[in-house]
Amino acid sequence: MLAGILKTNGVQADGINFDKGARTALAFVTLRADGEREFMFYRNPSADMLLTPDELNLDLIRSAKVFHYGSISLIVEPCRSAHLMAMEVAKEAGALLSYDPNLRLPLWSSEEEARKQIKSIWNYADVIKVSDVELEFLTGSNKIDDESAMSLWHPNLKLPLVTLGEKGCNYYTKKFHGSVGGFHVKTVDTTGAGDSFVGALLTKIVDDQAILEDEARLKEVLRFSCACGAITTTKKGAIPALPTVSEVLTLLKGGA
Repeated sequence: MLAGILKTNGVQADGINFDKGARTALAFVTLRADGEREFMFYRNPSADMLLTPDELNLDLIRSAKVFHYGSISLIVEPCRSAHLMAMEVAKEAGALLSYDPNLRLPLWSSEEEARKQIKSIWNYADVIKVSDVELEFLTGSNKIDDESAMSLWHPNLKLPLVTLGEKGCNYYTKKFHGSVGGFHVKTVDTTGAGDSFVGALLTKIVDDQAILEDEARLKEVLRFSCACGAITTTKKGAIPALPTVSEVLTLLKGGA
């Protein structure tokens, strides 16, 4: 079913593997009145947990311009080793490495283990996106400010981002930093908003990484990304809620 949905939406499916003995993990999402979520997961184990390094399509990975990943695949073996190999191969091939930790504490054995493993691959990424909640978790500080964000800086990092929900995001580079405002929309379900934000960003910079060194252009891209994330929260679900370009442009014209 999921493979079919990807194909229907024009996503290349060459890298999908199917496990004969395990199924795709299930995530049960409970919505609060403000659209924020609580998660429950069923894996036991799921197919993604069983992915081995030998099953990786290395030629496909080497052909990628961007390699985007989270931290859930670091929780158990053999998936962890597969993740590390894929990341190494992509980096050696010259791909832009993009990291969204996507913290889901119920899946980890402890907060300490989650923090340790999330940070274990921190220095590989060129672009890192964390939410305000994840920033607090990783730094141990309840301050969402520049000092906290920059404490996670590493020398090879090109663009760390802190998303702030409806308030937009903060961005940092070696030469400049700042913030981009968000959009006021009627929030129904925040599921997928971060993915929509990152997907929009990567789509804009994949063929023009010079944007990362031009603050004016970067702010335009982040404004577009914030609009994508905002629209995603106005509908239930993840994939069905992702906006079209025309929807984003309409919101941008209307302002915050």
